[in-house]
Amino acid sequence: MKKVLVTGAAGFIGSHVVEELTRRGVEVRAAVLPKESTANIEHLKPEIIRGNVLDKDFVEKAIAGVDHVFHLAAVYSTWMPDWKPLWEVNSQGTRNICWACKHSDSVQRVVYTSSLSAIGIKPGKEVSDEDTPFNQYSATPYVLSKYLSQQEALGFAQNGLDLVVVNPCFPFGPGDVAPTPTGNIILQMMKGLTRLKVEGGFNVVDVRDVALGHVLAAEKGRTGEKYLLGNVNMTGVEFSQLVARTLGLEHRFMIPVPANAMKAIAVAAELVTDNILKDKRPPFTLGEIKYGTQYAFMSVDKARRELGYAPRDVSISISDAIRWFRDNGYTA
Repeated sequence: MKKVLVTGAAGFIGSHVVEELTRRGVEVRAAVLPKESTANIEHLKPEIIRGNVLDKDFVEKAIAGVDHVFHLAAVYSTWMPDWKPLWEVNSQGTRNICWACKHSDSVQRVVYTSSLSAIGIKPGKEVSDEDTPFNQYSATPYVLSKYLSQQEALGFAQNGLDLVVVNPCFPFGPGDVAPTPTGNIILQMMKGLTRLKVEGGFNVVDVRDVALGHVLAAEKGRTGEKYLLGNVNMTGVEFSQLVARTLGLEHRFMIPVPANAMKAIAVAAELVTDNILKDKRPPFTLGEIKYGTQYAFMSVDKARRELGYAPRDVSISISDAIRWFRDNGYTA
């Protein structure tokens, strides 16, 4: 790789992909939205271009002269008053990038960033992998949009585009500006707010390892294949306990809440939002609870075996995330 395009370059994962590529001496063109902050990548000095992946002319200009494209641009939201932007960006945006790359004279390979949510979840605490059929049709529109756009990308791979899919699990770590759902667990515990013990689990991973996984997929991934980029499968309680130990709060009392109770509260919250508050986000939605109270345990054996992927100890990641939140005033 000599010159690459990274879409969604100012996002959490995207900014770390830019950093990893820059560290390797690769020239990076960073595509961001017209008014999006680039504070997290400016120090890396990429070529910053502003536009929208829904604009086909912008896409054509963005890919001109690059040999690899990392397509991370997507709308990530579990609730929106209007879902149209999510569907357009996640589906049509993917189509625009893939179409332009397929007809490009310079692009050699595309790494498409999908999600753990585009992979099926097996019953109970069974571990899923890249071949587990998708079965989350009743989850949030975001989950369904990621699956459908992943299938769109794989369709291009089947028709001649050299494209590899990566499926990040639940990332956290330094630079979590939003923060992400996983990072928010850490932040809320730092503030002394999270005390609920609910069902469910997930695969957690350092965002820096996810970024490295993107680069490894570009270098070693097989065309048309999916690679889960995660690390450790943990229940929500286990993750909270690990964070608590790191914070010195290991004896903190947790309140158990049944999944059905959370679902009932979510239904009530959505009714209030839909009929009274209108455009104000509910504290959580039924789709979030349905998805989050499952055990989204994933195997990363394929990425380890084929890409040489070797993520770090998550306890180090938790310490680094805590330090970053403190250093950047998130607990003030």
